[in-house]
Amino acid sequence: MGAWLVPLGSVLDAHELEAFKPYAFVTSATAAFVSPLLFGAMADRHFAPVRVLRWLAAATAAALMLVALTLRSGASGMVVLGAIQLQSLCAAPTWGLTSSIVFSRLRDAQRQFGPIRALGSLGWMVGCWLISGFDADRSTTFCYASAGLWVLVIVLTFFLPAPPPGAASEGGGGDDGGVRLTLAERFGWDALTLLRHHDHRVMFVTLVLFSIPLAAFYPYTPRQLHELGFVHTAAWMTLGQVTEVIAMFALSAVVGRLGIKYTVAVGLGFGLLRFLCCAANTEGLLLLGILLHGACFTCVFITAQIYLDQRVAPAWRVRAQALVSMLTGGVGNLFGYLGTGGWFAVAQRAGERAWPLFWGGLAGVIALILGFFLVSYRGGRVAAAKPLVPST
Repeated sequence: MGAWLVPLGSVLDAHELEAFKPYAFVTSATAAFVSPLLFGAMADRHFAPVRVLRWLAAATAAALMLVALTLRSGASGMVVLGAIQLQSLCAAPTWGLTSSIVFSRLRDAQRQFGPIRALGSLGWMVGCWLISGFDADRSTTFCYASAGLWVLVIVLTFFLPAPPPGAASEGGGGDDGGVRLTLAERFGWDALTLLRHHDHRVMFVTLVLFSIPLAAFYPYTPRQLHELGFVHTAAWMTLGQVTEVIAMFALSAVVGRLGIKYTVAVGLGFGLLRFLCCAANTEGLLLLGILLHGACFTCVFITAQIYLDQRVAPAWRVRAQALVSMLTGGVGNLFGYLGTGGWFAVAQRAGERAWPLFWGGLAGVIALILGFFLVSYRGGRVAAAKPLVPST
């Protein structure tokens, strides 16, 4: 994932497709409206999540090769965009699926998930280092590298334990359990009933709102690094994963001491500070801003995943993680990539003050989100809460 997402904006710039960049990132948002819940429902009711992940990894690798072909052949921007959209449709569900596979093997998610998830951060860093190591920050080689890594995922799935569908674990059987499912249930849209619970709703809304300014990070930070004289931008962007790994290992202790509410609040605070550093538009503070990204991401999004694993009934957990992917990757990123793209166009008119205006405005948005979460969230510590089933 790191080998794909981080260099994508720079490669589009190099192929004179800068005008399509916001829409290229939006493809992940449009995909998130459909595929995570659809495949999450499949994994909950019909097929082992490992099998679904294997199919999706194969489709993603093939789609990445198609993206490379369209770029190298000089195809029109719309054709390239179509290939990127296909890749997004295949890759979008994999985040929630991998999380559900990991959670199914843990005895104490609050203590165990952080260190395991840190391996994902290390993988992201290795992907970026491979791209910069092959000097592919602005070439189609990044597609081949990412496709090759997805093939390794396919191989790995044959060595993973295959937990049964979530419904089977609740006595529903590996299929529909004899119950006729509605179209909404087959597509996983019944997971929206989770939003009827107040704290679930506040958590999801906070994640969606925070995803909007967060969407500016990968499309525009590499450009700012390039303007400040940095060459291997993909490698420099991995500074964020340094604090991400540290935060993953510390997460259990932090949640145990602060509870869910203030752990998420700390993460939002890191996000505010990070964008203020980026707004300074100096080499040192920009790198500090990138460094803060990992702690911000972990305290907000990984804490939310642990919250869902412990507050949602087992038969709904894959769909709950898929709902996070749909709302943050769909709603959040759709408004985020389009909104921040429009805001960047406005900020560019300020000339030399473009970056301070751009990042400073987004920092103000995060401050409002932090205030909303602190006022609205009621819950106590996740460890003390009982799993909640959506009301019918």
